[in-house]
Amino acid sequence: MTDDSAKLARPLRITEIFYSLQGESRPVGCPTAFVRLTGCPLRCGYCDTEYAFHGGVRMSIEEILKEIAGFETRYVCVTGGEPLAQRECLSLLSRLCDEGYDVSLETSGALDIGAVDSRVCIVMDLKTPASGELDRNLWENIGKLKADDQIKFVVCDRGDYDWSRDVIQQRTLADICPVLLSPAWGDQAFARDLANWILEDRLPVRFQVQLHKVLWGDQPGH
Repeated sequence: MTDDSAKLARPLRITEIFYSLQGESRPVGCPTAFVRLTGCPLRCGYCDTEYAFHGGVRMSIEEILKEIAGFETRYVCVTGGEPLAQRECLSLLSRLCDEGYDVSLETSGALDIGAVDSRVCIVMDLKTPASGELDRNLWENIGKLKADDQIKFVVCDRGDYDWSRDVIQQRTLADICPVLLSPAWGDQAFARDLANWILEDRLPVRFQVQLHKVLWGDQPGH
């Protein structure tokens, strides 16, 4: 993406830009700049960022880049809401890559990922039954994932786990890219249960908890 095209891109609606430790996925624990875009067409039952559904501040790509530069980090995570609900997200992702950042995108998987810059690491949710948004999964996205992307399941109960296990096995997801299983936040006993089920089934996944919530709870900006 050229500088001229970035200047012509429409502003994006931004809920917040902040600096914290990455709480999930491959670079967990790494200092990261987060760009949270406003808006989401889904309403998952366990959503913890409902404050990003509405509002936001209009910012140009140049303004976003300037704010990120102040954090002096190599990692940038574009998240939401649902980032791909804003068309200019694609331009932002490419420009971040052009600037030399290690860029990840957190997306629900309900919107087409085919146009995302190939340099971006896509962390794509597959919505489980308890999310209430199972029917929004765009299964064609699986065939568009790269080996260095990641698939994430947020598991709320035993039914979610059984469904996730079956999808992982039937679609051989672990042969495509790393697969992450996360317990819905708030129940440590259930997190232990999920870990035990993974071990019992020899499931080829990475168990993860949300590190940022262990450290800071539900406080925004982390």
